[in-house]
Parts: sequence; C-alpha cells; structure tokens
Amino acid sequence: MGSVGLASLAEAYVLRAIQGEPFDLAWVDSGWLVSRSLVLALQKRDLRVINYNHDDPYGTRDANYWLQYRRAVSAYDLMVVVREENIEEAYRLKARKVLHVFRSADEVAHAPRVLTEEERANWGSEVLFVGTGFPVRGPFFVELIRLGVPVSIYGGLWNRLKEWKHIQPHWKGPGLEDAYTYSTAIQAAKVCLGLLSSENRDLHTTRSMEIPALGGVFCAQRTSEHLALYREEEEAVFWDTPEECAAKCFALLRDDAWRESVARQGRERYLKNGWTNMQVAERILKAAFE
Repeated sequence: MGSVGLASLAEAYVLRAIQGEPFDLAWVDSGWLVSRSLVLALQKRDLRVINYNHDDPYGTRDANYWLQYRRAVSAYDLMVVVREENIEEAYRLKARKVLHVFRSADEVAHAPRVLTEEERANWGSEVLFVGTGFPVRGPFFVELIRLGVPVSIYGGLWNRLKEWKHIQPHWKGPGLEDAYTYSTAIQAAKVCLGLLSSENRDLHTTRSMEIPALGGVFCAQRTSEHLALYREEEEAVFWDTPEECAAKCFALLRDDAWRESVARQGRERYLKNGWTNMQVAERILKAAFE
C-alpha cells in the first residue's frame, strides 16, 4: 500500500479514536503519514494542530517518504523544526508559523544515576559510538581503528558496509533501543563519540544533548551549533578529521582529571542551555497559543 492509502487509513483511525473526546491541541510528532485533510479535519474540531519534526523532511534524502508531510505543511498552525535552513524551507511551502528549537534530552531517561559494578563490567567501554552504520561512517571508523582507538560500536546496518571485516571486532551489538541500556552504556563509557548525518544536514543531534545530560564525555564533530552549545575543550571536545578525533580520544583517556571535568562542566552547560524535553515542550506550547 502506498503512502496515500496509508495516510487515509491513519486519518480514519485518528478521527474515530478521538470522536467525542475534548482536546485543545493536536501534537503531531514526525507526521510522515498525516495528510493535509487530517490536519484540516482536526482544526474543524477547534483544535490547534502543531507539528514537531527533528528529521529533515525538507531535504533531498527520502523525499518520497515525506510527501504527505510536505503537502500538509501549509495547513498546520505551527511547524517546529531543528535546522535553521528548515525555517525558510517551511515558509516556502506556505507554513503559517515556524519555530526553531534545538533537539532535547529527557529529564528522566537521560538523568545520571549510580551504576553498579556489574553494570560497569557489562557495559563499560573506552570509546563508545551508538548509531547506524551509514556508508560514510565506514572509512571513518576504519581509520580510527587503524590508529588504535579502542572503540566499541552499537547499531544497525554495520554488517552491510564494505569495511565490515575491519569493523566487526569492534561491533558490540545492535542499536540500544531501550532507555536503560542506552543510558547505561553512555554512563559506563569513558568517551562518547558524536557523529552527524551530512545527508540530513545535521549540525547537532539528540546525542548532543543526551550524552552531556547523562554526564558522559561528549567528543563530537566540530560544527557551528556544537560550538554554540558547549565551550570547546572545557564542556565538550570537538574534531574535524579521524586523525584529530583519535588524538582527542587518546588525550582524554590519558587524563582522568580532564575527562571528569569535561563531563561535569558539559552536564552543567546542558542544564543551563535549557534543552530538556519539558522546557522545549513549554516553548512549543507557548508559541502555539500566542
């Protein structure tokens, strides 16, 4: 069944599910299957309808996947985006109102806790990366491995890469989907890598908030947004090349005091920045009813 058929089924299900129920607002997260007609139907029930999307539905990647979304943009009362370029792109699709926010971490799921010795033994690592095995990442990790970085990788699709034979000894398992294992692995790691998706035009990701929120050492690609979020070398560590990344990882692993300071100050800055789920939700709701 195509996206049009799936969108029709989604519309019928939603309208049936909320029949007779009182609501003030409909919050659409992502919205790839939410048609323009569903947004208009919700508004006829005197609802504000907003959309929050931290993906890149305005880019060229997966264009067909976001077809229903782009057709519905002009119907929403508020579009919430996480890229500055998405603001103009949404307005080009006749968006009524656009709000730009950074991604956020969860106050509960991404709160640091005291790990047991068993948890540290099971999940501990020197340098951790959690993420999908996109083709562009294969050469990067092969170079890190060649340089001797003791990296542990969790995530899907790595076995499809041509570099798999080099990466496989460092691959520890599929993506850490549940909050417990994901948070535990980050807390138990000495250094946590933050890589971006160039196809998605990312300058920061949810990892940019979640790792510091959990008290992890955030070692990520150097971008304008990362530099705006954290003081380099003090609250996070940044790099441009595999060689620089390897050098930063080795320096952090050698210097316990620096590593602990970066983790502490990074969490403090994250909290000061205010990019928690509840704070972002408050900004969005305020904008929706202004």
